[in-house]
Amino acid sequence: MKVEAAWLRDFARRYTAAWCSREAARVAASFAPNGSLSVNGALAAGRGAITEVAQGFMTAFPDMELQMDDVRIEGDRAVYHWTFIGTNNGPGGRGHRVRFSGFEKWKIGEDGLIAESLGHFDSAEYQRQLERGVEKSR
Repeated sequence: MKVEAAWLRDFARRYTAAWCSREAARVAASFAPNGSLSVNGALAAGRGAITEVAQGFMTAFPDMELQMDDVRIEGDRAVYHWTFIGTNNGPGGRGHRVRFSGFEKWKIGEDGLIAESLGHFDSAEYQRQLERGVEKSR
């Protein structure tokens, strides 16, 4: 599928809204049935596994918010840049606030859904924020 900029921006807004809905299945519905999401190398294949990954973040951060920073076409991929904000008040959480940014490189399938997403964020900074909070980790 040839991706147009306006279509991509609309898709990315809906994807962001799905994360902010705190309904993990809505996030997974943005992916093809056999699509995959890799977060810092950890692979989740299929909507069920993607739902579990999304639910993990939603449970750990009940007040989570995802902001879309940018989305653009780069070659045969789309690159979605985001910022995640939330308080780690889920089970076992320390109550620290986090704010970290990352990106996902998407391959969009012929069905207009994400066939493959390669996501990355600074895991060391994320761990520091989980332990100390965003204000004290800088």
